[in-house]
Amino acid sequence: MELTEIASISGKGGLFKVLKPGKSGVLLESLDAAKTRIVANATQRLSLLSEISIYTTTKEGTVALEEVLKKIYQEYKNDPGVDGNSESNELKAFLKSVLPAFDEDRVYVSDIRKLIKWYAILLEQAPEVFTEQKKEEAN
Repeated sequence: MELTEIASISGKGGLFKVLKPGKSGVLLESLDAAKTRIVANATQRLSLLSEISIYTTTKEGTVALEEVLKKIYQEYKNDPGVDGNSESNELKAFLKSVLPAFDEDRVYVSDIRKLIKWYAILLEQAPEVFTEQKKEEAN
């Protein structure tokens, strides 16, 4: 599985695997033990993880989520040392260690919490995302 196949829906927790487009929307399956299937229609805000980026103070202005996830995996592997319930200052320090140039005015603590939760889901449900990235680096 690749990040182009994994989506987030605004207002719904967790991540979803994109199965196929349908007449009334996109068929998705939750990345959890329940494997719940839903159809995301045009009124729901669907974002592929491959299209999400994090604001930075660099000239480019953003860094792709994929790069940030890769850095977290390289530095922390299976234990980032924080979770979605960690204190705000711990979460900011964590992201600062991975992405020193993140824009503290535009990246909210809730965004960092979501990043940590997504990372945990990907480690558990789609670890191949990280091994595929490591193979790409070797090439």
